[in-house]
Amino acid sequence: MTETRALDLLRPGDSSYDEVRRVHNGLIDKRPSLIARCQTTTDVAAAVHLARREALELSVRGGGHNVAGNAVTDGGLMIDLFPMKGMEVDVARRTARAQPGVTWDEFNVATQAHGLATTGGIVSTTGIAGLTLGGGWGWLQGKYGLAIDNLLSVELVTADGSVVGASEGENADLFWALRGGGGNFGVATSFTFRLHPVSTVFGGLIAYPVEAADEVIDAYRRVTKGAPDELSVQCGLGTAPDGSTRMAAVPLCHCGDLDRAETDVEPLRRLGTPLLDALGPLPYVEQNRLPDSSFPRGALNYWKSAFFTELSDDAVAILLECFRGVPSAMTLCVIESIGGAAARVAPTATAYPHRQPGYSLLILAQWTDPADTLDNIAWARDTFEALRPHMADRRYMNYMSADDGGYVRHAYGENYERLVDIKRRYDPENVFHLNQNIAPR
Repeated sequence: MTETRALDLLRPGDSSYDEVRRVHNGLIDKRPSLIARCQTTTDVAAAVHLARREALELSVRGGGHNVAGNAVTDGGLMIDLFPMKGMEVDVARRTARAQPGVTWDEFNVATQAHGLATTGGIVSTTGIAGLTLGGGWGWLQGKYGLAIDNLLSVELVTADGSVVGASEGENADLFWALRGGGGNFGVATSFTFRLHPVSTVFGGLIAYPVEAADEVIDAYRRVTKGAPDELSVQCGLGTAPDGSTRMAAVPLCHCGDLDRAETDVEPLRRLGTPLLDALGPLPYVEQNRLPDSSFPRGALNYWKSAFFTELSDDAVAILLECFRGVPSAMTLCVIESIGGAAARVAPTATAYPHRQPGYSLLILAQWTDPADTLDNIAWARDTFEALRPHMADRRYMNYMSADDGGYVRHAYGENYERLVDIKRRYDPENVFHLNQNIAPR
């Protein structure tokens, strides 16, 4: 095999190979033939050329958080973008330019130094690249839209190794596709985002015993139906850190006036005696770190998710019944509301089509012992199937597992055919196929 000297290449047996090849989901155990540790856009282009020349399957890793494990290829070449940590904040223009190895925590630390932020991941250890290309849900989406709604431009290395820019004024069709089309069109090597004045928020979490879950979810539905744009609120079923106390928890973030925030969340504090009330003012960067401990790197993960136009009583009853039999104390069922600014964008304005108000449910099965794998996957699948009659035919690409390829059209919805046309132009040979793939057919 020929070698490109300019690239930092890892091979099986190299000292850092095993650490670099591993991603957040410990269920993924793939072994690339080569890992290209890229630091510049030129490195990325060289890695693409090398893979094409040697007929190696390509995968692309940014933060490595995606549950499906598409960041790693078995036997091919993995482009590792994690070393690309460049970050620039333009305070006057309220913009930030970041390379794809940046995590949301790193992004937030840089922008919060100036009292600025944009919609980013719910979990701070998530990388900016994959989350943004898939749509980009986050704590600020009700007020400021999704991550893609704040994306101003992307630099991209395409399947032939060319470097192109994409924005409303340059390669506009490609820019449209990148906002929700995932990694189908190339390797994004920088992102420029619009920033907003966000510093202290009213956030945290309030949790009740799981026996009160019906009442908690009912209050959650009422609050989210009339929530102001500034309030982003979830509802989750999980287990307390003691490993045995099951609870119905409501994490939230209010990015508006603090006095108004107290009033807006008050209905969630009137549901009896909470196990924990940790709601209050805190820096936005800390708000984004709060869920991190519930998503430890290396834990085994299997996810199922779907949208619900309405969160009916019947669907809630099924969910609660299934949760009673959950096999792992690490597993979470997370309900997220869709509304505000994110729901006021036309479904065809970006490649991400799911703008209808409603709810999303993430069934996040998580465990540590490989001997428990079959039980946990079976529980997640059974719960998903039990809820299927209540689901809408839509999926959030960033939540799809490795075996969810049959739902690709549900991920792209009415934008699928336009995405196929753009894929044909930029990647006719489907070089970038380790993703929720849009086949150029």
